[in-house]
Amino acid sequence: MNLGKYSFGTGDRFGKQGKAQLEAMVEAGKAGVEVTPVWNKSHREHTIIGTKPAALRAEADEATKAMLWEKAYFVDADHINLKNVDLFIKSSDFFTLDVADYIGQSAEKEDVDNFIDGCVKYIDGLSVPGIEGNLIVTEDSVRAIANKYLWAVKEASRLYRHIVPKKGVGNFIVEMSMDETDTPQSPVELFFILAAAAQEEIPVQTIAPKFSGRFNKGVDYVGDVSRFAKEFEQDLAVIAYAVQEFGLPKNLKLSVHSGSDKFSIYGAINKALKKFDAGLHVKTAGTTWLEELAGLAIAEGEGLKIARHIYAEAFNRMDELTPPYATVINIDKGRLPSPDVVAEWTGKRFAEALRHDQSCGRYNPDLRQLIHVGYKVAAEMGKEFTDAVADCERIIGPHVTENIYQKHIKPIFID
Repeated sequence: MNLGKYSFGTGDRFGKQGKAQLEAMVEAGKAGVEVTPVWNKSHREHTIIGTKPAALRAEADEATKAMLWEKAYFVDADHINLKNVDLFIKSSDFFTLDVADYIGQSAEKEDVDNFIDGCVKYIDGLSVPGIEGNLIVTEDSVRAIANKYLWAVKEASRLYRHIVPKKGVGNFIVEMSMDETDTPQSPVELFFILAAAAQEEIPVQTIAPKFSGRFNKGVDYVGDVSRFAKEFEQDLAVIAYAVQEFGLPKNLKLSVHSGSDKFSIYGAINKALKKFDAGLHVKTAGTTWLEELAGLAIAEGEGLKIARHIYAEAFNRMDELTPPYATVINIDKGRLPSPDVVAEWTGKRFAEALRHDQSCGRYNPDLRQLIHVGYKVAAEMGKEFTDAVADCERIIGPHVTENIYQKHIKPIFID
C-alpha cells in the first residue's frame, strides 16, 4: 500500500463535508495533478465532538462512492499513541505515529552505542547531494542526536509493531510525527532520525518534522520565509539521500502539519518540490469547520445567530479552550472584538473577520484562531449545529471546495 506523490490531509471535524473536500481533488485532477485525499481526525477531536473513528471511515467511503472516485484514498488515525491506537485499528489505513512527547528521553547506553556504530561512515564528513558543502557531523553530535531522538524512534517502532499483527505488513501507511515540540529538527538531525527509523525497520512513507518558525492553527506562517525555504530544500535533499542510503521506502516524503493557510511559504514549497521532483503530504484540520461557520453566518437568520453564539461562548471560555493548543496558537485577547460588538455584525461582516483573506481589512487572525479551537462549543450544540450546516450546504460546500483547491492545493502543487 503506497501513498501517492502528492497527498492532502483533510480534517472534517463534524463529518459533513467529505464530498465538498473531495471535489477539490477532482479539480486538481482536471488541472493535471493527482492529489491523494487523506481524511484525518485525532483522538482528541473524536473525544471532544463525541464521534468514533468508524464515522470518519464511513464519511470517506460515502464521499468517494458518491463522487465516483476510483483512485486511492486513506483514513488517517491522526496523532495516535499506544494508549489509544486500538480504537483506530479497524477503520484506519494510515497511522500518524506521534512520538513528540518522547523526544529528549534518553535511550539505553547500549542502544546509543550501537546506533553510533552503525553511523560511523557519516562522522567527519556527511555529503548530501543537493546541499552545498559537507554537513558538520562529529561523534559527539551523533551521540547528542541519539540521546535526544532515539527513544522517540523506538517508541514509533513499538507502536508500529503493535499495529502490524492487527493490520498486516504493508496494509497501512506509516507516518512518523515529531512536529508538536518546542525545537525544530535540523536537516542533520532529520538524517539521523531516518537512520534510526531504518535501523528499527519502520517502513515510514512520510515524516513530519518541526520546521523553524511558528505554524499556528489556521493562520499564516510566522517566521523568516527565506530561512524556511533553505531548510525545506535541505530536508528534501536529506530525505532523497536517506532513501538511497538506508533502503527506506522510495516514496518517503516530507509532511507539513498544521499546513493550512501557510500562504507565505507555499511558493517556496512549490518551487522546492519542482526542483527536487519530490512528493509532499500536507495536513490540515479546522479550516473546513471555519468555512462551515462562515457559511452559516452568510446565510443570516438562524445561521448567523449560531455563529454569534459560538463566538461569544469561545470568547468567554478562552481559558478552557486554548490550553490543549498552546504550542500552535498565538491569540492576543486585546485584538478580539467583544461578543457585544459581534452581536451587531451582519453575516457578511462576521465572515469577513473569520475567513482568511489577507486582502480584506476586516480579517482578524486572532478571532480566527479562537474559533478554530472553539469547535467544542459547536459540538455541545449537537443537532442544532449539524442540522443548520446541512440546511446551508449549498452555501458551505462551494466555500469548502474553494478553500482547499484555490487556497491550498493550487499554490502548493500546481502554480
